[in-house]
Amino acid sequence: MKKPLESIRLIDLTHMVSGPYAGMILADLGCDVVKVEPPNKGEGTRRLLENDPDYSIEGMSTYFFTLNRNKRSICLNLKQKEGLSLFYDLVKEADVVLSNFSPGVTKKLEIDFEHLKEINPKIITCTVTGFGETGPNYKRPAFDQIAQALGGGMSITGQSKDKPMRAGIPVGDLSGGMFAVMGIQAALLARNTTNKGQHVDISMLDCQISMLNYMATMHLVSGLVPEPIGNAHFVHVPYNTFSTKDFPIVIAAAGDQFWQGILDVFDIKKLRTSKYKFAPARQANKELIESLLQEKLITDTSENWIKKLEEKKIPCSRVNNFEQALQDEQIRYRNMVVKLKHPNGTEAEVPGNPIKLSDTHEDSFSSPPMLGAHTDEVLYEWLKLNPDEIKRLRKKLIID
Repeated sequence: MKKPLESIRLIDLTHMVSGPYAGMILADLGCDVVKVEPPNKGEGTRRLLENDPDYSIEGMSTYFFTLNRNKRSICLNLKQKEGLSLFYDLVKEADVVLSNFSPGVTKKLEIDFEHLKEINPKIITCTVTGFGETGPNYKRPAFDQIAQALGGGMSITGQSKDKPMRAGIPVGDLSGGMFAVMGIQAALLARNTTNKGQHVDISMLDCQISMLNYMATMHLVSGLVPEPIGNAHFVHVPYNTFSTKDFPIVIAAAGDQFWQGILDVFDIKKLRTSKYKFAPARQANKELIESLLQEKLITDTSENWIKKLEEKKIPCSRVNNFEQALQDEQIRYRNMVVKLKHPNGTEAEVPGNPIKLSDTHEDSFSSPPMLGAHTDEVLYEWLKLNPDEIKRLRKKLIID
């Protein structure tokens, strides 16, 4: 076994970002992920920006290209009785069914856990929704920014409480996908003991609350409501973003042990006083200290300042744009930018797999599938359907 989850079969019913991201991570780890798509157009992101030359590859959107690598695609009409019956046959051979429909859709389609466990008692189902599948408000519609807003994190992001700022990356969607992966793997481990499947209910809002972590506890203990402070820190100084002659940099001096190094690098006479030796005094004079540092920093390049700061072992970094981040030698060394082929042969680079295992780790990435490209293959492998039966199903528009 070259990948840790190679024995696991997963049916992927997902669309957009949160669900496909979970399926992508599991596929990278070796799961046999079969993406079930509706006939004709397939999953929604296939054609998103398909005609934009900057954001599509051979007519396939970069959304779909990235999130559906290492997966196979079959076209199956779940709204026809025979199509649903065929889906149930696939469930008998599967370990996991992953979806991110709106709450209630899986029950309406009769593909929820209560239906599927009667077909396969060992099946694990996982849904990723905005608010979970229980509670007074679980049916509310949700997208990434809704989860960010309701989850509290948006209120402390940015420079002002009057102008809240969402995270630049879709952390509402992506965290839902990541927690789904954790939940599915936990359910798979539990099944080894119980010999039964179970349902994994992931709420994007729950995930946002979980990631508030110690800051939530600080509020619950103190009653104080935090406000945004930009890129600064409520304890440490200097801990902020600063402009230089070319690119902005971050200095993150999280602790008194870095202060002497700051003095040595910047050699600012006004800061050479014993009162700034400890954090509380520096925090009380934060604006003055950081303004004096900024006056110095703007006189030289980011590269030169980072070299001086690193010599004193002070945590610092250039604020990379996408080009700089994705060309970083550390990122490239750890295979976090990889080449992925379109089924037609065109290559493009995409983010790699961040999970590095010492034994069962192999980085390999197959093309994101064309719509229904593996229908015949999967139906034969999983269900042993012969070509005549597959031809009959296709003629009846059950598959495509």
